Amino acid sequence: MGATYEGGLDGAGVRLALVVSRFNEAVTTRLLAGAREAMTQHGVSEDDVDIAWVPGAFELPLAARKLAESHRYDAIVCLGAVIRGETPHFEYVSAEVARGVSEVSRDTGVPAVFGVITPDTREQALERTGGSRGNKGADAVATAIEMVNLLRQLRPD
Repeated sequence: MGATYEGGLDGAGVRLALVVSRFNEAVTTRLLAGAREAMTQHGVSEDDVDIAWVPGAFELPLAARKLAESHRYDAIVCLGAVIRGETPHFEYVSAEVARGVSEVSRDTGVPAVFGVITPDTREQALERTGGSRGNKGADAVATAIEMVNLLRQLRPD
């Protein structure tokens, strides 16, 4: 059997950029609070984290790409909330944001983590940002740290 590679959750020395949507700010600030808590829990230094605010979720991928292309960060965490409404706007925005964040990872080789929640209601959003379903901002940071550590193992010497 060959080697097994697995990223850990030690955030020491991990440089992160967080891109946060101002739209639905009552929700996204809770995602950011969870992200900050997870960074502290996993040993990421505040000096190794920058935060960029964008107007809405649709703008997350462009800012994430610019940050990834700067070569200053090990991972980019995108935080946003697209809450379903009465029009098809939700489907267009959520799908494009997911695609855009995924493309950042593939195109740059820098993990871009999708910490965007897509609930049907504001109540569901609050449950996913510190309620009974945890905090998806914290989950996104843990994913970023794990991917950074995994990719460090996979780099050729």
